[in-house]
Formats: sequence, structure tokens, C-alpha cells
Amino acid sequence: MNSTITVQDQVTAIAEKWKGRDGNLIMILHEIQGHFGYIPREVALSLSKALDVPLACIYEVVTFYNYFKLERPGKYNIAVCMGTACYLKGGAEILDALKELLAIEEGQTTPDGLFRLDAVRCLGCCGLSPVIMINDKIYSKVKKNQIVEIIAKYKNED
Repeated sequence: MNSTITVQDQVTAIAEKWKGRDGNLIMILHEIQGHFGYIPREVALSLSKALDVPLACIYEVVTFYNYFKLERPGKYNIAVCMGTACYLKGGAEILDALKELLAIEEGQTTPDGLFRLDAVRCLGCCGLSPVIMINDKIYSKVKKNQIVEIIAKYKNED
């Protein structure tokens, strides 16, 4: 007897919990992302089969909401605030410094899987600008020359 649980089995189990509820696709996608860390293509395909919903409908929801991710996140997810206050106080320069240091562009993850870099509209910390967030930790009044030191802390944790 094979006791290996397939991706299809996992997705079907998640979908069954939400069967018949209004807005279930979004709730299922939230749970799937919580389980896998993102929405892998094979999982989206499995969900399409489990719900008997076209794959295009699933991708329509996933791509509409910024919360859902189609690529595996990094161990450390860096969000650079590009809201007005942060932008005016050097957010773009901080983003450029991170791109150069990590050798990746916005929306990419370093080859070692450690860092993912994203520019975001606002982190809600305008009085502390410019701001970056790494996972759940906020760094305020960040200067370009602090970037190497901030990133080194996370590299050293590994």
C-alpha cells in the first residue's frame, strides 16, 4: 500500500473543507499558499481538477490579488516601500542598492533561495520613511549605506 500523499490529494482535501461556501476559491487559495508558501503551477492545475473550474479562472484570481504569489518566496522576503514619502526620501536608491547587492531585479529571488526582492506601494510607515520590510521586521529611516549591513545579518543567520 502506498502511503505517499500526492499534491492532488492535498489540494482535494483543502478544497473539500471549503466546498459549498461563498467565496471559497479565495479561501482555498489562501490555505494553499499557507501550505506551500505560494501557488505552484502544478497545484493550480490540481485545484482546477478538484473544483472543476477552468485554470484560467484560478489564475484570474491569483493574478488579481497582490497577496498571492506564483513563485516560491525567498527565505527572507524584502519589501521596499515606494510610496510617496519613501520614494522622496530615497526609496528608489535603496531599491537600486538592493538590486545591485543581491544581483536580482524586482520580483526575483536569489539563486540560493535566500532573498526575494519586491517594490511595494506602501507599508504604512510614512513617518519612518524610507522603509524596508524583511519578512515581518520593519527597518526605518534606512540609508543606502546601511543596506550591506542589514543584508549581512540575514546571510549570517544562515
